[in-house]
Amino acid sequence: HTAYRWLRIRLTNRYRELVMIFAIVFGVIILGLVLWFFGAYNGLIRLRNQVQEAWAQIDVELKRRHDLIGNLVETVKGYAQHERGTLEAVTQARAAAMAPGQSPADAGRSEAALTQALVRLNAVAEAYPDLKANANFTALQQELSSTEDRIASARRYYNANVKELNTKVESIPTNFIAGPAGVTKAEYFELESAVEREAPKVSFDPNPGAPAVGQAGPYAGQQLPPAGAPGAGAVGQSPVQDAPGPWQ
Repeated sequence: HTAYRWLRIRLTNRYRELVMIFAIVFGVIILGLVLWFFGAYNGLIRLRNQVQEAWAQIDVELKRRHDLIGNLVETVKGYAQHERGTLEAVTQARAAAMAPGQSPADAGRSEAALTQALVRLNAVAEAYPDLKANANFTALQQELSSTEDRIASARRYYNANVKELNTKVESIPTNFIAGPAGVTKAEYFELESAVEREAPKVSFDPNPGAPAVGQAGPYAGQQLPPAGAPGAGAVGQSPVQDAPGPWQ
């Protein structure tokens, strides 16, 4: 009877130890999951805030760009009033880019259209030396160039944050937290259009009258006169040099 009682106490203590170990392990797992949940939740919120902050910086630079383009158009009007079509195209593209409530993707398309209109405006300005020499026009172009550089830098920072956020939203297991956290994928901000991605075709022809390489010349297919025949010059010598002048 004493041995049975001792064995019973021993099993009871062993059972309590196992229950305690299981409770500790279970508690550690639950605590780890809770800490991971809060860490992943806060990470998604942090990325979302970074994306919004990066877009706010882009928005500030875009507003500055629109103001500079408006001043640039007014300056060009004083020298090229008859270029009404080009000026109206820039004005309309600027108004479309300034429309409120645009998503980053829509803003990218609007800004790309504005950039194309601005390229045509700069091409028109090349035909007016007085306009190019204008100090206000030059200063506006320099400010616009600096603004474009800042937009490009801010765009790279924004798109990098968008990429990181979208990866977290789509990846397991953080995608299970994105829904309750109210975090969704963000749109990229791209300024390049399909036309701008094409490489410009530049042709340098220092001698427009000479046939291109691989192109038949004006005497292709014709038999040249033999050497020594009248009118045939030496190799590498112009026929004009062989013709006797009036003083010979």
